[in-house]
This record gives sequence, C-alpha cells and structure tokens, in this order.
Amino acid sequence: MAKELPINKVEGCPVEYTLVLIGGKWKGIILYHLLLDKVLRFGELKKRLPDITQRMLTKQLRELEEDGIVNRHVYPQVPPKVEYSLTERGLSLENVIKSLEQWGNSYIKA
Repeated sequence: MAKELPINKVEGCPVEYTLVLIGGKWKGIILYHLLLDKVLRFGELKKRLPDITQRMLTKQLRELEEDGIVNRHVYPQVPPKVEYSLTERGLSLENVIKSLEQWGNSYIKA
C-alpha cells in the first residue's frame, strides 16, 4: 500500500507530488544507481551509498517499492538473495534523474 500523500493527486502541484515520492536525501541517489546498474543487491547499494545506515536504506527501498517505483525480487535460497530494479514507472524517471545529474555537474563546474 502506497503512503498517503499530503496533497490531492488531481488538484495538487505535480512538482510537489513528485518530490513527495522521490525527494529526500537518499531516494534520488538510489534511483540514480539503479538506472546505471539496472539490478543491484542490497549490499551493492549499501556500498554505493556508504553514508546511509542499513535501516534507512531498507526504509527508502520499501517506500520506493510501495510506490511502485522499485521492484524487489527475493530468490528462494539460503542465504537469502534479494535484488532491486526499477519498475516501468521507475524507468519513466530516467529523464528526471539524468536532468538532475546534468544540472549538478554544471553547478559543480560553475
């Protein structure tokens, strides 16, 4: 079940709605790495985000999954193997994430 949003999806500002779904310190970075690598295990994501706690990474991935942006695939084996990838909806954010990357690169250079 997706989290309840503080705005009406129909009448609210679409930018605010998007930021509610993918905003914050970590979600954009998680999406960026999933766009680059297509499929990542939890430990691989953790290595790419060394400053995030395991608890926070789990929380952010769960929220992205609940919102239909990230797919979580659990393999029935011991030890457990879990892979994360973007859903179709998540992949539709590619232009947004790449635009943020380009803007960030140009800001850093300025």
